[in-house]
Amino acid sequence: MAANKSDLAKYLFAEGTNYKAYDYLGAHAEAGGVRFRVWAPNADAVYLVGDFNGWDESLPMEKDGGIWECLLTDKTFGVGSKYKYKVVRNGNAVYKTDPYGYYTEVRPDNASIFYELDGYNWKDAAWLRTRATHKDDFYSRPMNIYEVHAGSWKKNADGSFYSYKQLADELVPYVRDMGYTHIELMPVAEHPFDGSWGYQICGYYAPTSRFGTPHDFMALIDAAHRAGIGVILDWVPAHFPKDVNGLYEFDGAPLYEFQGDDRKEHKSWGTRCFDVGRNEVQCFLVSNAAYWAEKYHIDGLRVDAVASMLYLDYDRKPGEWHPNVYGTNRSLEAIAFFKKLNGYMREAYPDVLMIAEESTAWENVTRFDGDGLGFHMKWNMGWMNDALSYASTDPLFRKGNHSKITFSMMYAFSEYYVLPISHDEVVHGKKSLLDRFPGLYGQKFDGMRAFLIYMMTHPGKKLLFMGCENGQFTEWNYEKEVEWFLLDYEQHKKMHAFVRDLNRLYLAHSELWEADDSWDGFEWIEVDNADESIIAIRRKNRAGEALLTVVNFTPVERPGHILHVPAHTSYSMLLDSSDEKYGGYKKTTGALRAKKQKDGSSTISLDLPALGAVILKEKVIAKSEKPKQ
Repeated sequence: MAANKSDLAKYLFAEGTNYKAYDYLGAHAEAGGVRFRVWAPNADAVYLVGDFNGWDESLPMEKDGGIWECLLTDKTFGVGSKYKYKVVRNGNAVYKTDPYGYYTEVRPDNASIFYELDGYNWKDAAWLRTRATHKDDFYSRPMNIYEVHAGSWKKNADGSFYSYKQLADELVPYVRDMGYTHIELMPVAEHPFDGSWGYQICGYYAPTSRFGTPHDFMALIDAAHRAGIGVILDWVPAHFPKDVNGLYEFDGAPLYEFQGDDRKEHKSWGTRCFDVGRNEVQCFLVSNAAYWAEKYHIDGLRVDAVASMLYLDYDRKPGEWHPNVYGTNRSLEAIAFFKKLNGYMREAYPDVLMIAEESTAWENVTRFDGDGLGFHMKWNMGWMNDALSYASTDPLFRKGNHSKITFSMMYAFSEYYVLPISHDEVVHGKKSLLDRFPGLYGQKFDGMRAFLIYMMTHPGKKLLFMGCENGQFTEWNYEKEVEWFLLDYEQHKKMHAFVRDLNRLYLAHSELWEADDSWDGFEWIEVDNADESIIAIRRKNRAGEALLTVVNFTPVERPGHILHVPAHTSYSMLLDSSDEKYGGYKKTTGALRAKKQKDGSSTISLDLPALGAVILKEKVIAKSEKPKQ
């Protein structure tokens, strides 16, 4: 093997700093043929096998350090050809899919397919330019995410999956029309089992072939960008399945996974945990994050199961884990890995969001310096658990649980948050979002509309799982499509219209997102009214313009409810959850004007609907407009 730039790539890979390892390892066309490289330091022999040689051992690979390499000059091998690595150790042979392969056979088959990513004609230059100009103001821009499982958003009449092309043609305009800013795709990297929802990955560099080719996937992202929609991928660096063709004991022994029994296995999931303290594994994962940004123009990664990586005792009983050198339960390797990952992504792709699904009170997840892990945002799981618990509580008992909808403001600006109502909250007996709300049929819809207004006006970016916008009664089922037939029924159609109007209102009013990361954009108007289960929130933009949200979480109308508001203001109705057009029972009220009281305060009197919420636009009254007192 001739000495060339690959020597540097190999050195950086061993050092843990080759963040474009996908350009070095895997299969790559060059003058004279296709070069293959695979990391398998413990193997006794590795053979390149495929349809070009009848899957026999006619092409042994040469070992250089821990890297096995060969040049295939067979002219019959080209784009679309299938191949694997036959890895031999101690007389035992396993056939492995290329860890850096760009394309894979449709499951249950699992051979790698040679594919060249170059050649797709991207048309999203304007989007990328705009994105780059906003790389420093993530927090002061709107973000309302529609979470999608690509295999079950819609299906064809025969039950088959929608293709990437069909999703580009239908999902993208739907998301745009509904007023979302981003699509978040549950994992689309190649995975063998549909029931894992994509979270047990065997092909980290291969968008699943279930829906089409890599170029087809590029076209989906391209279509989203041209429609003004960002795309976030759900990314899984915590663990991988024990499929024999995948990363599992790749060269006959633990390689990508931790070595010891105290760390290598995630027992609840039946998977192996990445050894993020190993340089070559760091390269694999950091390169993979960079790969989706570089090759597919993705706008962000939602990093799955961060807590499972950070804690040595995660899902382990006493005696099943060992503390670090400081005697604590923190994984020093994971901390260093996240700092390296986010540091590199911030340097190389500063306009790509890194979002942590981190479910504990770990500090400084979204801080870049010192002890910070360096993520841009974090899912607010505390808010989610409290808010959904409150939503599920019978209104009779909500006064005793009032803090569940107010406590989140005690820490709202300690991190940069996304408020998630995700797939995890509408499965496994948790009920659908609509069915969580107590009461009769109509009251469930009333309660959900009020809840969504509360969510939309609470600080933090937003995420809603597909199907919730239709008011489904059934839980999400990955084998079935969203229940689109519900839109033939009046209440569900009106719920869908409400979500669309609420999303569009959010986009149109910077009061709800421009100062989303500090107290500058938030003020409690009414916070302690537990007896009536009422809250009132004032949201402001940088210019001082304000919206007023009032939510009544009881099935009791509150006529003439008094709110203390700034002096010299009036209020016009922007959105009323109880409006007839949304399935409610009344028409929108007119403007309200603050009145000065004898004690010097100013108030408005508002008729609050039962299980209802309103969003009002505040206007400062000019002196010429002020009524005589």
